[in-house]
Amino acid sequence: MSAAPRETIVVVGLGMVGIAFIEKVLDLDTDHRYRIVTCGEETHLAYNRVALTEYFQHRNIEKLYLNSPEWYQEQDPERFSFFTGEAVVSLDTETRTVTTDSGRTIAYDHCVLAIGSDASLPSYADLSVPGVFVYRNISDVNKLLVWADKEEMGGCSAVVIGGGLLGLEAAKAVYDLPSVKDVTIIHRQACPLSRQLDAQGGEIVLRRIESMGVTFLGSTTVQSIHTDDRGVLVGLELADGTTLKCGIVVFAIGITPRDNLARKAGLACSTRGGIVVDDHLQTSVKDVYAIGECASWKDNTYGLIAPGIEMADILAFNFTQARTRVGSFKLRQMNNPDLSTKLKLMGVDVASFGDYFAERRVRSITPSGRTANESTLAQDPAAGLVKEAHKPHDASSPKKRHGAAAAAAAEGPVEAVTYRDPFGGVYKKYIFSADGKYLLGGMMVGDASEYAKLVAMVKKKKALDVPPSQFIIGSRTGHDDSGADLDDDAQICSCHNVSKGRIVQCIKDGAQNIADIKKKTKAGSGCGGCVPLLTSIVKAELKKAGVAVSNHLCPHFALSRADLFNVVKVKKLKTMPDIMEAVGTNPSAIGCEICKPAIGSILSSLWNEHVMDPVHHSNQDTNDRFLGNIQRNGTFSVVPRVPAGEITPEKLIVLGQVAKKYGLYTKITGGQRIDLFGAEKADLPSIWKELVDAGFESGHAYGKALRTVKSCVGTSWCRYGIGDSVSMAVQLEERYKGIRSPHKFKGGVSGCVRECAEAQGKDFGLIATDKGWNIFVCGNGGANPRHATLLAADVPPSRVIRVMDRFIMYYIRTADKLMRTARWLESMEGGIEKLRSVILDDQLGICADLERDMDELVGTYYDEWKAVLDDQERQRKFRQFVNTDERVPQAEKIVERGQSRPADWTKEASPLVFSETDVGSPKDLWKWRKVATVHDLTPTDGGTTSAAVRYGDSQIAIYHIPNKGYFATQQMCPHRRAFVLDHGIIGDEPSTGSLYISCPMHKRNYDLVSGKCLNDDSYGIMAFDVRTDGDDLLLLLPEQVELDAVIGTSKWMVRQATQQILSAAPDATVEIVGPTETTTVASEGKVCDGASCSGPHFDW
Repeated sequence: MSAAPRETIVVVGLGMVGIAFIEKVLDLDTDHRYRIVTCGEETHLAYNRVALTEYFQHRNIEKLYLNSPEWYQEQDPERFSFFTGEAVVSLDTETRTVTTDSGRTIAYDHCVLAIGSDASLPSYADLSVPGVFVYRNISDVNKLLVWADKEEMGGCSAVVIGGGLLGLEAAKAVYDLPSVKDVTIIHRQACPLSRQLDAQGGEIVLRRIESMGVTFLGSTTVQSIHTDDRGVLVGLELADGTTLKCGIVVFAIGITPRDNLARKAGLACSTRGGIVVDDHLQTSVKDVYAIGECASWKDNTYGLIAPGIEMADILAFNFTQARTRVGSFKLRQMNNPDLSTKLKLMGVDVASFGDYFAERRVRSITPSGRTANESTLAQDPAAGLVKEAHKPHDASSPKKRHGAAAAAAAEGPVEAVTYRDPFGGVYKKYIFSADGKYLLGGMMVGDASEYAKLVAMVKKKKALDVPPSQFIIGSRTGHDDSGADLDDDAQICSCHNVSKGRIVQCIKDGAQNIADIKKKTKAGSGCGGCVPLLTSIVKAELKKAGVAVSNHLCPHFALSRADLFNVVKVKKLKTMPDIMEAVGTNPSAIGCEICKPAIGSILSSLWNEHVMDPVHHSNQDTNDRFLGNIQRNGTFSVVPRVPAGEITPEKLIVLGQVAKKYGLYTKITGGQRIDLFGAEKADLPSIWKELVDAGFESGHAYGKALRTVKSCVGTSWCRYGIGDSVSMAVQLEERYKGIRSPHKFKGGVSGCVRECAEAQGKDFGLIATDKGWNIFVCGNGGANPRHATLLAADVPPSRVIRVMDRFIMYYIRTADKLMRTARWLESMEGGIEKLRSVILDDQLGICADLERDMDELVGTYYDEWKAVLDDQERQRKFRQFVNTDERVPQAEKIVERGQSRPADWTKEASPLVFSETDVGSPKDLWKWRKVATVHDLTPTDGGTTSAAVRYGDSQIAIYHIPNKGYFATQQMCPHRRAFVLDHGIIGDEPSTGSLYISCPMHKRNYDLVSGKCLNDDSYGIMAFDVRTDGDDLLLLLPEQVELDAVIGTSKWMVRQATQQILSAAPDATVEIVGPTETTTVASEGKVCDGASCSGPHFDW
């Protein structure tokens, strides 16, 4: 099947916003669905227009390039082609083509207009007049420089019309020209930066301007331009009739969106200028979009770079992520952009953030009859203290609780705290909600060191934990400029939306200077206002160091699990004996209940051979050994996989039929699937067959593996849904199903921030935002719950799988045995920052390896249940007894709420030690009796095997250990009277070589020769001699009736108290029926009355 043809996106304009969109599409279009063609009317490649002032110093255009010429050459011409010095002059929406001024016609499937804006000019301005200029692009600057370099211009006066951001930039550039004697700024308002600062802040800037020798004429305008008889500029006439002599005038009074191309094509345009776009940035014509300064959204246009970059982000996301192989995603929409700015203008730091003019918005009469006030903190020069000059709002007054507090605060009355230091040239004004709980915005002049932190606080909309006055008081004391108090998600570079966390990881990845950071993240390559903080972060992070920690797996291996994993991987070891011989402390040892499951997990994570293969079977805990969760009565639970909790009615019916047929207790799990409890081991293959025939697979609820990926219904049904959480969860669960890991791990996917899937309580969780998926990791419930930590924000849907591949495989490689992801992260040197550096920034250079390993592991998947059904030899291992088809119940069942379940255990387990002396006849009267054949145990040189036999009413477990022979013990573990010892792991003591069986219930270890419990003296079991006679297995046993009197099943089965007792005391516990003899623990002389071995009273 051939690939679908690529759709062509024509990008009109190769400016900062245009190239940002192109870069993002090339990066996110992992399926190569698009071909991009762009035309730029300038002869240069895309450059940083915000840094035009720097060009005056070096006059090298390549230093402003956003991407090197080599970057363009390296792009695949099938995906990206470009034309410079070629302007698009017509757009035909009928034929879906654009035509350039060179006559080139390009067909498009989608057209993106990123044509920017022109400098606004008053009616009297004429750019054809020598000496009259604007300040918009390289061409404008070059014309100005050529004119200023003329010999006759030496000692001339220059005038900049406009005192806003662009005007002050232009004024500083002209001020530094050698030929310019003096500079005058003419501004319509009384103070400069009137769109960013209030009058008091503007006054501080004005003082700085005037201290440089620059004249500022405020509250005035220009009437006309004066020229000499050659038509050359000589001066300006002001509104009051006065004349101002000058040889250079630069107009910087604003911008006018370029919409002529759109108007000619019939696209809707705003009466105020700009191409009208909807929330998805589409124009009035389908498949034609506009972004950047040329776009008019809700009748607003934006001259700052940050909103343009945000538009590029949104549109690139919608092109590439709305439809992916991991499901659909709600289209991102344009929201009110962040207009926060931080620049150094005329040598002074100026910043504004959030709703910095909130006072103007709410300056209306309040119920008390007053306007919104500000609490002013004025400096007392004599005392050097800050004192409160006015406090109209009583912060101690009673407050009402409101929902959506942050949103309500942003729309309600406000208060302001200000600090003004005319001597130091510092002005700060922070605006808060009236109750002082939320920071809404502010402005800073002279000291903007806390800009990044305050912007982050406004964006997070979190309630403050300090009083508003502390924002000012704290700023006057020494503070840390290293950025250490900033959260990882704090935005450092607003132009390119670069967070502190990303910068820090680049530093840890080898970045040594700002140039490296700019190359990797583009931080500092916009306005440059963040460069000082970037430098501080670099210096602080280079001081940090880490310490590696390693733990031995167990006494059999002097290696940590992570080291052992790498050894097994590199040496390609495939079995436990091979591993023990290669790196074990004793090459002939068989291992233990600690290292065997850990190595079994490692082997499964690397090679994924079936856990029931003879060479692997003995390494598995009981759950993996029989592919089901063992329950307290020795039965098993069956949990088929239900990806993302999505199930058809037909499959639900099958589950009900199977449960009814086999008498299973059913319960909905927390992971959105159905658990079937009480399955006898011998019935497991039959149950699996009915489920597999209905389309189910193993849910791996028994393994240290992926359990579930829980999901809400997302965009499938929910009116609030943003992301297709069901499709994403299905994709994740289908990809990682069956993968063994150091411990079980679970996932969750929520389609919006309402978080119905509880994703932040999982080992990995995804939450949809309007920009992508927030990925949280290393959370868990259980005994030590931990809230998940944000690993990455706004991850495009097409990138989620690869991020998860890296995370899961890195966890598999490096975590300790039985370590959940939460503890893994907590023990990781460097914590989440380290994890981000490895997973997101590839600090170790292993991300490609992690992805490849995951691809290979995923490719080995098979359904473990079906593999058993296809192999008769594997099915033989599910018999209860190998010497009879008869079955014996392990515990009494009771009915509760319409379903059967096992009788309750006692609250406390009574001590109990069995011995051969408990049998009525001495051992020398016992006889060798055939109980099974060698074939029944399926012995192998690759690992231990075990099986149970029935002898009268007694159950006996027989074990085979390669090179050691056969052993036998009673089947019942006396700790909880569970008949399960043949399911346990056989191990040896590294120091003595003693062999033991580890009970699968609670890991009591019993010596296979003496029966003594090696880790709890309160318990002991009977061990029996074994020998072979040809193919027969013989045990030295007393008569059946004698052995039954000591270890008979009916004697020790857990039973519920009678119905009469239950009625009198609903919480009654168990009755354990033991031997009728007075002494049940002969070796310890403990007496039992025959009714309850835990004592004469019920154990509640």
